[in-house]
Amino acid sequence: MSDMQRSDADHDVQSPDPGQPSAALTTPGTPPAPGAAGHPGYDTVLVIDFGAQYAQLIARRIRECHVYSEIVPWDMPVEEILARRPSALILSGGPKSVYSPGAPRVDPALFATGLPVLGICYGHQVMAQALAGAVARTGTAEYGATRLSVIESGVLFAGLPVAQQVWMSHGDSVTDAPPGFRVTATTPSTPVAAFEDPSRRLYGVQFHPEVLHSEYGLDVLRRFLLTGAGCRPTWTMVNIVDEAVAAVRAQVGTSRLICGLSGGVDSAVAAAVVHRAVGDALTCVFVDHGLLRAGEAEQVERDFVASTGVELVHVKAADRFAAALAGVTDPERKRKIIGREFIRVFEEAARDLEARAEAEGATIDYLVQGTLYPDVIESGSPTAAKIKSHHNVGGLPEDLQFGLVEPLRTLFKDEVRRLGEELGLPEDIVWRQPFPGPGLAVRIIGEVTPERLDVVRAADAVVREEIRRAGLDREIWQVFAVLLGDVRSVGVQGDERTYGHPVVLRAVTSEDAMTADWARLPYDLMERISNRIVNEVAQVNRVVYDITSKPPGTIEWE
Repeated sequence: MSDMQRSDADHDVQSPDPGQPSAALTTPGTPPAPGAAGHPGYDTVLVIDFGAQYAQLIARRIRECHVYSEIVPWDMPVEEILARRPSALILSGGPKSVYSPGAPRVDPALFATGLPVLGICYGHQVMAQALAGAVARTGTAEYGATRLSVIESGVLFAGLPVAQQVWMSHGDSVTDAPPGFRVTATTPSTPVAAFEDPSRRLYGVQFHPEVLHSEYGLDVLRRFLLTGAGCRPTWTMVNIVDEAVAAVRAQVGTSRLICGLSGGVDSAVAAAVVHRAVGDALTCVFVDHGLLRAGEAEQVERDFVASTGVELVHVKAADRFAAALAGVTDPERKRKIIGREFIRVFEEAARDLEARAEAEGATIDYLVQGTLYPDVIESGSPTAAKIKSHHNVGGLPEDLQFGLVEPLRTLFKDEVRRLGEELGLPEDIVWRQPFPGPGLAVRIIGEVTPERLDVVRAADAVVREEIRRAGLDREIWQVFAVLLGDVRSVGVQGDERTYGHPVVLRAVTSEDAMTADWARLPYDLMERISNRIVNEVAQVNRVVYDITSKPPGTIEWE
């Protein structure tokens, strides 16, 4: 999905998105799933996922070491794993106990393939159990920051301090290392906190090296990848740009393409990659639904076009969306209406472009989408639970017969931003904060009216301006204002009683939006934001701050 279709704001746990392209969209020309036989030209590390909260984070950390990575399910057969030609494997953590009935296990044959393997937390325990070690519930669990003592540096801890802080999250422990393994680290409660058998290139750690709380965790991963597994650190942004451009040219040839541009990071970078590959054969369609933040429509029309030279069709449809949303208060109905209208507007623009192409003796054969690797992972998950409808603007219709071009399909969000910088996109687009596809409609609790849009847009502009002035715009994952349109509170302004709306200030920190914590903003900054909003934004007399983390809340209110 491009970010014109889904939110970058909340990657809520969900079932496959009903807005995913149908079979009619996947042929001809859809590239195979990433890593079907490894990634050409790069050493590939497969992260075998046992249901870990941090599986995506492990994969991202591997890429930070300039080694390509992909995530695969724990029950993938060994033969299929080998068919992908990986250079190494990492066994993720997981929520189960290895000795529980039905717990995910690994085929012991995996450890006889000669592939380098690193087990993390549950993966550490799975490896120990499969190779005749012992795992037990010792009665002493470890959660959070823990002091690790390195008793033998081996491969993973070479050159690192003998005492370091790591992040633990386990109730079971490896009590005996498998035959042939050396114990390399312990904690006060975990006698086998790390082990390794370099002759077989097998390694395990009970802690989580992928999280920032493990102070030398990235070093441990890097030692496994580069020394233990011998991977080549060739996954670099320059290579990624060249490869993405070459892949698009090989896929589309001389065909023409259309891209739905939202102004968000994903669709903008995808369009920039394709434009570099095919030039004027690409036309972008920007459906302006009138639900964007202050200045964003102008930014898309001015800055993106200026930086890329792409042809942009700007469809101004704010009145159409406003009429369709009149009287609607239910969040699910809002999304469905916006999705329906978006599809109709996009179809009309696509038909006009196809007619123009036919008049010139050509056809439009491909649709460009900003699908990211997390989208691929999440849409393929058979066990994900649906929390609420995805923040999508709408799935594309089944009869929209285009082949798909997805140049970002193997990339994480942080990689997409770096790719955008490499392509020369404006900073305000590359570092644009996640924004839901339905826009400000889901940041107004109650009916969406032009007047309420003006209020929340003005409040949001104050929030973003003050956060930027404070130098916090890149530290905070997402910050915005929510208008409680159906709530009024008593206030006093200018010695008079007022009966205005409250605005909720929401600011969160996160790495991937799977989990998020409320941002500890300085009090003086919150004071400035509050004072400016109640003084500058009509109909608002109260500002409150949301201190709910995700979970249990979501980042967006609707």
